[in-house]
Amino acid sequence: MRVALFLTCVNDTLYPDTGRAVVKLLTRLGVEVDFPMGQTCCGQAHYNTGYRRQAEPLARNFAEVFADHDAIVTPSGSCGAMVRELYPRMGERACAEGRGEDLATALAPVVPKTYELTEFLVDVLGVSDVGAWYPHTVTYHPTCHGLRSLGLGDRPRRLLEAVRGLELVELPGAEECCGFGGTFAVKNSDVSAAMGTDKVRNAESTGAAVLCAADNSCLMHLGGTMARLRTPLRPVHLAEILASTEEEPLS
Repeated sequence: MRVALFLTCVNDTLYPDTGRAVVKLLTRLGVEVDFPMGQTCCGQAHYNTGYRRQAEPLARNFAEVFADHDAIVTPSGSCGAMVRELYPRMGERACAEGRGEDLATALAPVVPKTYELTEFLVDVLGVSDVGAWYPHTVTYHPTCHGLRSLGLGDRPRRLLEAVRGLELVELPGAEECCGFGGTFAVKNSDVSAAMGTDKVRNAESTGAAVLCAADNSCLMHLGGTMARLRTPLRPVHLAEILASTEEEPLS
């Protein structure tokens, strides 16, 4: 299986260790991982801010860059949802506006083979125990795109429950949004900050050392909230936990 890593803008710019963790994890599981250098932003920021037409060239580039791979794996529920949920809408809208079927045709092959990391591990590779070791108490935040758009369900929890040494504790109000929402955090900063504070306080109440999620966009927001609240909690991406082993532990 020839798999491409779609790292995403946020990870490439701010959290490259998450990308390295995905490569380490998949390689350990026997998967050949490519990193196409032509990849760019998926267009989510443009699309969600109302610049739909400006997102189309980015979607076309995505289709071209990832066309030759068997699967496309991303450690981001929000960007995965952009491809799986919104790319088809972009193609349909272009057709409805009389601009032809070219966009829909270009996007059709890549949409169904794009997977969020936990989907790929559980559904494609058929594994829930990836051989990880992480001796810490962890609470898990299911992000909105993963929960509602991709329907990840219990896949992330099943992977975490199989990690040796890890104690998984339930997060109160787990399904509530953390308040990030991309530009929502900018346009509605007071509401966003309040929602982030609620999420962090709930995580603190569990006694966990680590707040885990499968999307660094949300963890960036929550990490900033943790810093302002001066909490001992640490935000850690799920991929980094799953890549950790006794021989090569994540600190």
